[in-house]
Amino acid sequence: MTVLINESWKAVLEDEFEKPYMKNLNAFLQKEKQEGKVIFPPDPLIFNAFHHTPFDEVKVVILGQDPYHGNGQAHGLSFSVQKGVSVPPSLRSIYKELQSDIPDFVKPQHGELTSWADQGVLLLNATLTVRKGAPASHHKKGWELFTNQVIKTLSEKRTGLVFLLWGKNAQAKIPLIDGEKHTILTAAHPSPYSAHTGFFGCRHFSKTNAILKKQGQTPINWQV
Repeated sequence: MTVLINESWKAVLEDEFEKPYMKNLNAFLQKEKQEGKVIFPPDPLIFNAFHHTPFDEVKVVILGQDPYHGNGQAHGLSFSVQKGVSVPPSLRSIYKELQSDIPDFVKPQHGELTSWADQGVLLLNATLTVRKGAPASHHKKGWELFTNQVIKTLSEKRTGLVFLLWGKNAQAKIPLIDGEKHTILTAAHPSPYSAHTGFFGCRHFSKTNAILKKQGQTPINWQV
């Protein structure tokens, strides 16, 4: 599998890639392809979050669940879709909250969040692949073990990160994070089904920037 991943991540996750579960996961993905299944995102973009956000440059972690499962959507960054694709409902909610939280934020006409990733926002999905048209089809195949280790490694080896955990699935990762070393902000998921129960009004974006400034770091420019 040809993938893009920054060398800094390879250094801290090298052992993980050699573990039996990762080899089993790779075998599962190859079998899916051999059976003619279409997998999203394309191989080179599976580790796109790790390509755009080097390990030692992570400031913020936004945890999603599953890649989008429609044509041309997923490109390896949680909540983000490629330009030219309709903005998904959860991301529309995120933009709505940004409009009320960040002065002068203008709602974009696209859903591509690479500029966040390039500033140190790790846009991490718990599961990094999905079968076309079949949400959650690659759950419990090994990806969660890998991304849990990513979270634990960040927690152990870095300090002062801001984790934005939206919804119950993301908040289930709280035990992996050292709350003494990092800030954990929680809210409802931005899905249209739950955004009104605590995502709208959470002000996570301005709160994150206030925390970064207090730590002497450059805040995130959330405009995309």
